[in-house]
Amino acid sequence: MSQLVPAIGFGLITASILAIAAVGFTLQFSVTNILNLAYGDVMTASAFAAYIANHAGVDIWLSLLMAALFGAVFSMLLNRFVYFQFVRRGTRLFGMIIVTIAMSLIIQNVLLAVFRPTFFSYEVSASASYTFAGMILTGSQLAIMGIAVVAMVSVHLLSTRTRLGKAMRATATNPGLARSCGVATDRVIDVAWLLSGALCGIAGVVLVLNTATFSEVTGANFLVPIIAAAVLGGIGQPYGAMLGAVTIGLASEVAASVINPSYKDVVAFAILIVVLLVRPQGILSEVASGKEVAA
Repeated sequence: MSQLVPAIGFGLITASILAIAAVGFTLQFSVTNILNLAYGDVMTASAFAAYIANHAGVDIWLSLLMAALFGAVFSMLLNRFVYFQFVRRGTRLFGMIIVTIAMSLIIQNVLLAVFRPTFFSYEVSASASYTFAGMILTGSQLAIMGIAVVAMVSVHLLSTRTRLGKAMRATATNPGLARSCGVATDRVIDVAWLLSGALCGIAGVVLVLNTATFSEVTGANFLVPIIAAAVLGGIGQPYGAMLGAVTIGLASEVAASVINPSYKDVVAFAILIVVLLVRPQGILSEVASGKEVAA
């Protein structure tokens, strides 16, 4: 019991990071029907963008905003000038997966060539620790949880209270019908990639803040829990991604604390496999059941 309570605290932090990343990941899929396996590497590239700003004297929280901007623009350009060019030529499931894996390797090797194989860290002032119900959390960790809450509320309000959110949901459900009804689907897709890229950039920075150090493969190593969270909730469902993130985050950290730290990633793999076997469409399956995982 003495290990369980702190593990729940760590699980909430992991869940917060996963929620930001998984919602961005599933938002890309829901609108464009592309399973972007380079997502983790865009997270890493955004983390490096924040690293450059931070080591130039910019506060880490302002650097986070710069990373969000970098991730947004990079993701939108990646889709428009790479992925969409294959989609318009009729490339489907297997082909698009290969394309996204290729982009993942390209981004990793570009980062490796530019920054060299070593570990990096942000310049962050030491923060006080706070105790809540036996859970010890730092100021940075509480800030990460706060950022996750703000991001999730913002996604909810955007999806349910704005014309853009309705246009995105219409495009995700039936792009042809949405286009015939006057929705500028190309513009909606660009905006969706901008928004998901911003979440990707934020996720990259908060992941590094929690792990303290990072390298060119940090985001890629975090991709399996992201996919597991998205699939568990029903890929293409932002609310499902939030639910999946909480489940994966808590389960992996509790397993690491109670059983063995080496089982942390195994839990994410195990949950992903069980979900794919038992309910491959996920818990919330409205979008996932009606779409193929490729354009």
